[in-house]
Amino acid sequence: MKTIKMTKVLIALDFNPTAQKVAEKGFSLAKTMGAEAILLHVIVDPIFYSSMESAPMMGYVGNMFTAPAPMSSVEDVKNAAQQFLDKSKHHLGDEAIKTLVKEGDFAESILKAAKESHADVIVMGSHSRRWLDEVLMGSVTEKVLHHTTIPLFIIPTKKPR
Repeated sequence: MKTIKMTKVLIALDFNPTAQKVAEKGFSLAKTMGAEAILLHVIVDPIFYSSMESAPMMGYVGNMFTAPAPMSSVEDVKNAAQQFLDKSKHHLGDEAIKTLVKEGDFAESILKAAKESHADVIVMGSHSRRWLDEVLMGSVTEKVLHHTTIPLFIIPTKKPR
């Protein structure tokens, strides 16, 4: 049997506090395989960001990442997302990590980024959301799982009961 070398790991992150766990596990996977890590954040609807008061910034327990206020343009949102990814990269301790900010549907953007970057593995978290969020947002992880042709490494982020 021929062994396939995995060279790129795409790690999809959102502003959820669980992004730190997803980034750390995904980065660990990449390092274990000797692969390049790529952090991705997808901007779906800039209006969401304008109403967001703040979200925990990974690696800075007790500190809050406050989105620039007001974020009146898509460029403001992109800049905030890039700042989030840069701080995430710094937290992981490897400046060689690449970052991507994409716009569009979560699942479609993740799949497109994986294809464009020639990723061998996609890493993402699976949130346990309230039922209303599930109805409104759907399951991004499920959509990616059903439409990808490359391996998907899913990090469960639900807190144990």
